Amino acid sequence: MFDDPFVFFSLVIAIVALILARKAMNEVAELRQRLEAMQAAPAVADAAVPPPLTPFEAFEQSLPPPSTAATPTPPPIVPEAESIASAASAEAAGQAADGPPPAPPPLPQPDRGFEETVGTRWVVWIGGLTLALGGFFMVRYSIEAGLLGPGVRTILGGLFALALLLAGEWTRRKESISTIEALPIANIPAILTAAGTAVAFATVYAAYALYGFLVPATAFILLGLVALGTLAAALLHGPALAGLGVVGAFVTPVLVSSDKPDFWALYIYLAIVTAAAFGLARVRLWRWLAVTTIAFALLWTFPCLQCGPSMVGPHAFHVLAGFVLAALLVVCGFMFGPPADEGQVEPISSGSLAAYLLGATLIVLNSFHADAAMIVFGLLVAGSLVVAWRSDAAAGTVGAAAALVFVVFAEWAVRANPDMLVLPGGPLQGIGPSATDGSVSLHLISAAIFAAGFGVAGFLAQGHSIGPVIPVIWSAAAVFTPLALLVALYARIAHLDRSIPFAILAVILAAAYAVATEILGRREDRPGLQASIALFATGTLAALALAVTFALEKGWLTIALALMSAGTAWISTQRPIPFLRTLAAVLAGFVVLRIGYEPRIVGQAVGTTPIFNWLLWGYGIPAASFWAGSILLRRGGDDAPLRTVESAAILFTVLLAFMEIRHAINHGDVYRQSAGLTEVALQVCVALAMAIGLERLRIRTGSVIHNAGAILLTAFAGLATLFGLLLLENPMLEWISVDAVIINLLLLGYALPAVLALLLSYAVAGRRPVAYANTIAGAALVLALAYVTFEIRRIYHGPVIAAGPTTGAEQYTYSIAYLAFGVMLLGIGILFNSQRARLASAFVIGLTILKAFLIDMSTLTGVYRALSFMCLGLVLVAIGWLYQRILFRRQAAAPAAPAGS
Repeated sequence: MFDDPFVFFSLVIAIVALILARKAMNEVAELRQRLEAMQAAPAVADAAVPPPLTPFEAFEQSLPPPSTAATPTPPPIVPEAESIASAASAEAAGQAADGPPPAPPPLPQPDRGFEETVGTRWVVWIGGLTLALGGFFMVRYSIEAGLLGPGVRTILGGLFALALLLAGEWTRRKESISTIEALPIANIPAILTAAGTAVAFATVYAAYALYGFLVPATAFILLGLVALGTLAAALLHGPALAGLGVVGAFVTPVLVSSDKPDFWALYIYLAIVTAAAFGLARVRLWRWLAVTTIAFALLWTFPCLQCGPSMVGPHAFHVLAGFVLAALLVVCGFMFGPPADEGQVEPISSGSLAAYLLGATLIVLNSFHADAAMIVFGLLVAGSLVVAWRSDAAAGTVGAAAALVFVVFAEWAVRANPDMLVLPGGPLQGIGPSATDGSVSLHLISAAIFAAGFGVAGFLAQGHSIGPVIPVIWSAAAVFTPLALLVALYARIAHLDRSIPFAILAVILAAAYAVATEILGRREDRPGLQASIALFATGTLAALALAVTFALEKGWLTIALALMSAGTAWISTQRPIPFLRTLAAVLAGFVVLRIGYEPRIVGQAVGTTPIFNWLLWGYGIPAASFWAGSILLRRGGDDAPLRTVESAAILFTVLLAFMEIRHAINHGDVYRQSAGLTEVALQVCVALAMAIGLERLRIRTGSVIHNAGAILLTAFAGLATLFGLLLLENPMLEWISVDAVIINLLLLGYALPAVLALLLSYAVAGRRPVAYANTIAGAALVLALAYVTFEIRRIYHGPVIAAGPTTGAEQYTYSIAYLAFGVMLLGIGILFNSQRARLASAFVIGLTILKAFLIDMSTLTGVYRALSFMCLGLVLVAIGWLYQRILFRRQAAAPAAPAGS
């Protein structure tokens, strides 16, 4: 094969050298590992200190060293390993003199590659899941195909589960006694055990619910044993088994199902699984396991949405059992739960109870408020108060319980009064049957119990906790729940009409809140006490507002909310709590939304009397309330709540004026689509007047809301003037009757807006840009010229000024009137030294000159043409004389005055 021996031996030598080099590299690596172990071992430090010498060794060392001068011997050849070891010993000895050597840094772990991840983690997890699913689907397949009898299927399922459990235990023990440490990422024993427990759950459940082999007591015991076995196994195998076991246990009823489900068996089974999971979570302090269990348990509440009132029992048992288990094992600081931080709300403790309360609420709503569902719901609410009283960690449940109580009673009220929900397509239909008289009695009793429970507990809880948040939660629930229940009962029973009994109840509730406020105000200050006092005081105002609403008409609810906003603002000045400022703003927002829903406040009952109708009370009282609230809130500084209330005050003031104008002009029909000259003129005047007021107000307050309101009103007035007064509703373009000669619609539509615009231009002069003020002054001049023109036409043409031709006398009158108006403006400018008035005079006179040359010269004849130009010439000469003798003379004398003095 090889012709040349040299080549053959060269190849052999190369292979041998490669093998020897590889072996040498391995030996060097092993020596390095041993050296690092020697450096890390504490024995190295001890070895640096020499042990005590025996007498023989001391005598041997006392001898003189042999002479090496005559026959020098070469140094011995020391192997590489011995040299490294001796160097290490010398280094260790040197370090021993200075102190113990520092600990060596840990060896870097190599990154796990894709192959290792798949082989050590994914394959094992998928394999465990496949084993569990195999058992589940084998049971299901045997049910569908009828291959084996029920007894044989059950036995085979149990044997398969037992085999998986034994395999998991055997692998765990093998790994624990072997010299090679098991890879924790593989967790093969945990996966096998988890699959076995899941199959065991399915087998026992099928034997009880599908085949009837087991009575409920036996099934309960077996399922409990499996759950306890899962708990014990998870303690040994870690969280992987716990997670897979819980998921498998909750998914088992879905995979192993029946055409005729037995909800009692299902929920007994789920109760046992929940107990085992909560127990494991408590022992190992696995918060994630408790959250996962609660989520699955809440999902199993949804099947109740497909059942009627006759199936309330098992669903109610499900939420009741879960609530009790969560209170015993999950809530921190209560019974067997984990320890809790005093005065702190723990999310999982509060959320676990709130989740089961939500499930009970769904059962009540879906069963149309069945008696059994209401009783269970009441028990859970009472249990929430008890648990939260004993443990601050569950205080968040109090707020959730209060909100869900309102949801239940609000849905009950709306169900009996579907016309309260009016949508664009009409009232909401098909929301379910109305409640019976027996249900009304039950709800009245339940509402009284809930109101008393939340109110008394919320008051007594003040000072019960050292945390600042806990008292606020209790007081908020104590104030909100009775008020919300009173409103719901009023809507259900009184149908939002007048009701003196409900007004009396509201007054009693206000008195109770006032007493609570007074008692708490005398106590020594504690964390959260001031906020609680403010909440009870707010409840007093709210109850009084509701009393007014119940005793009067429907529209008084808007007034009550507005007064409540002002009252809350006043309380915030007495108790400087930021929440109260926000509450005042929120109440103002509710009132704004209320008028957006129905701008007439009381619908058709608004009446037809101008000014003194329901719009005056529905908009005027809230506007005054918001102005008062903004003044009170401004004492606490400029912030978002203040700006919200200020915006509401401006909005209601503007809407009051505009709505009253529409009501008066349109004979009570505020929804009329068209607007006439009178309405547009009044709206322009009102907008300009309010803009002047806001310009004056913003100088004192410096509020950005007042500033923005003034600009917006000015812009609205300008647009309404341009498109309304000068275009769409112009009496020269439309067939409009302006009535009398002097006191007519022209005076309202053009003269008064011109005066208001002039006043607004002077109000903003020097405080806003010059162009802004000049634009407003120019609009005033245009309106004034329009008034002069239209008034002259009214004299010549009667009430309808758009009809008839223009005569020579009328054209001459225009020229004379324009000249007189220009001269008047010039006189005002000279008298008050106003350059703006003089510029306006120049504009008017220039317009008159253009008219004379473009119109009068062509249309006027005879004496009118001559008189027109003669008067114009005289006026121009007089103007020149005035400028030379008066205006320029003053300007020349002004700088000479200091020299003469």
